Amino acid sequence: MLLGHMGGPYFARKDAGAWTVPKGEYEPDEPSWEAARREFQEELGLAPPDGEAVPLGEVRQTNGKIVTAWAIEADLDPATVVPGTFRMEWPPRSGQVQEFPELDRVEWLPVERARAVIVKAQAEFLDRLLEHSV
Repeated sequence: MLLGHMGGPYFARKDAGAWTVPKGEYEPDEPSWEAARREFQEELGLAPPDGEAVPLGEVRQTNGKIVTAWAIEADLDPATVVPGTFRMEWPPRSGQVQEFPELDRVEWLPVERARAVIVKAQAEFLDRLLEHSV
């Protein structure tokens, strides 16, 4: 499973719960599949792979965000990832704005390792992918 470790100072020293599928927000009138491909490109700096997309459905995270995911079998070298960035004030209340990578590293993880580190609600995607693979 290809997962990214969330960038920025809040997740810098965290492992469990700090890994995610590449994702982002989209407008209500934007088809979720198109948004997923756009966000893949924005977060990883790579064109999304071609192939048969397996829909993994939606999950609601504890923060209320709904995440929709698909799986595509592909050969992607994590060393080629050029992550997108975001800006935030850091340290808090310092007045200094810094830029951080959206994902500070991307790795292929075996399912059990992925389950140990993925955002809790997204673990459902692992189960759905395994069901599809059987």
